[in-house]
Amino acid sequence: MFDSLGWPEIGLLIVVALFVFGPERLPKMIAEAGRMIRALRTMANNAREDLKTELGPELGDLDLTSLNPTSFIKKNLFDGQDPAEALGLDSPLGLDAPPVRQRPLTEGERAPYDVDAT
Repeated sequence: MFDSLGWPEIGLLIVVALFVFGPERLPKMIAEAGRMIRALRTMANNAREDLKTELGPELGDLDLTSLNPTSFIKKNLFDGQDPAEALGLDSPLGLDAPPVRQRPLTEGERAPYDVDAT
């Protein structure tokens, strides 16, 4: 979640919070935010456990991350490999290829027409 959030950004957020909430209310706000995050985690864990118990013992060890569409496609279509590697590309989606440049149309020139594409 906080992969791209470094110490300078966290420091800036603390300074902004000091100006917005003030030094007397900031500790209470931080404590409330911590309690809220803890409650959300508890609810998520309870929901996960309820789902596993409702599915029964045969699906009790179900890994919910395997139902993520990206990991599902990697596992079933590409045998666990990265799709770019499996397709022989240097980067995902072939982004390393240079863009195709076409010359601009001159005035009065008709756009190319492809019978198969329409």
